[in-house]
Amino acid sequence: MAILYISTPAGAGLANDSAAYIAGARSILQGKGYSDVWLDSSLEAITHYPPFLSLCLAGLGLFGVDPLRGARILNIILFGANTILIGLLGWRMTRSRAAGLWLAALFMLDASLLRVHLFAMSEAPYITLSLAAFILFELYFSRQRQTSMLILAGVASGLAFLTRYSALALLPTFILALFLFNNTPTGHVWRARLTASGLFLAGALPWMAVWFVRNMLAAGNATNRTFQYHPITADNIQPGFFNTSQFLMPVEAWRQVLAKAGLWEWFIAFLGLAVLFWLAGRTWQLIKSQRSAPASGILTFTTGLYGFGYLCAVLFSMSFFDASTKFQPRILAPVYVCLLVLMVAFGTWLWQKNNRASRIFVMTLAAVTLGFSAYGSAQAVADFKTAGQGYASWKWHDSVIMASLKALPAGVAIYTNTPPAVYLVTGRASRVLPTPVDPVDNHARNDYKQNVAEMRADLLSGKAVLALFDTSNLEDALGTQNIDFQTTGLKIIQKTQGDILYGKP
Repeated sequence: MAILYISTPAGAGLANDSAAYIAGARSILQGKGYSDVWLDSSLEAITHYPPFLSLCLAGLGLFGVDPLRGARILNIILFGANTILIGLLGWRMTRSRAAGLWLAALFMLDASLLRVHLFAMSEAPYITLSLAAFILFELYFSRQRQTSMLILAGVASGLAFLTRYSALALLPTFILALFLFNNTPTGHVWRARLTASGLFLAGALPWMAVWFVRNMLAAGNATNRTFQYHPITADNIQPGFFNTSQFLMPVEAWRQVLAKAGLWEWFIAFLGLAVLFWLAGRTWQLIKSQRSAPASGILTFTTGLYGFGYLCAVLFSMSFFDASTKFQPRILAPVYVCLLVLMVAFGTWLWQKNNRASRIFVMTLAAVTLGFSAYGSAQAVADFKTAGQGYASWKWHDSVIMASLKALPAGVAIYTNTPPAVYLVTGRASRVLPTPVDPVDNHARNDYKQNVAEMRADLLSGKAVLALFDTSNLEDALGTQNIDFQTTGLKIIQKTQGDILYGKP
């Protein structure tokens, strides 16, 4: 918790999605429901972003804490809680306190996971709820099939879904594990498996159902996404290899050497295949033997199974719901957690071989991983503590354009290429700059020219201004858009550091 406190001198890091969660919390506190108040348009119910994080921030808001400040407080608490939870999971998985401490230390010192907890995003509470679900699931088996633990595991999974939609992968993971592990000496094996699955779903499904019903009643859609195929491109996949390589090798100089040799893609593919073959072999053994595994072994198996289930859920979402998703560290964070857990489980398995060579290897592995993690974390903290991250950085808060937007009369509308930044820095709602291509499905917008005409009418009449940020990368950000088509005839009010403010000529 102290590490995260030191790393956030300007508050929690802020990204595009942060605006939705923080504005959603403020909207709840203002009595407007869970709505998109960061956009200057007709008030619409939020369906794309699950509500759990905003509800937590609104809860802090009841004590007078603004959600923007509350995000930092919540993340600090959750970073400590997640470190404890993963250490507890490691101990229950291996029955070794040393292994639990090793796993907790790796989690605490990992720079990639620290960065995930740095931002006002949904990943921190998602990790908390998913870890809690795994521990409760193991307690169900270790406490003689205590049904309350299974129902609570379902509740944790349901709440995780209200944090991130990818938590849907938890349901098939746990249900498959119940069918593989939930045997009974009475001979009513299938009845026991179906009953256990029903109890788990009874804890999970009501939360999902309430959210979907609310969305259909409030907005007429379940998640604000349409089902259509858009193939995954190299631009979606390549960041995954880069970010995973940073997770696996925190020492940047060494990582670059391996990258220049072209080894990372092969190593990551080999690592994934090794885990996949282990899972397949373990599943076959369980089906063939029809014996219950030890409760501690269930955690290892379900963790590996969930890692692949989660990746499949993300790939499915990228292919059919949201083409704009990239394998950023926050998207990959649950996979990182699974890899840490499996590595510690592997180290414990080698240690239990009880021979000198394997124990020397495990001690070396523990020392090397902790050393690299500590080095990477120290470098990251030294970088983080000097300035805010994302829209919380000095670049945005000291922006001359942002100051001008904040000083505009209330009746003047703001068009911009980054509404989240405008809202988070100035507190003002803004309008999205028209784009010819929808980044979610990569399809052309039929109403693009009409939207541009409406925007230009507002700008030329003085009813609105146009704020463009980071214009050096503007064409890349907007795809095929020709920005000159939108700004022709407008007056440049201010221009500084790559940012431009246009207004009435």
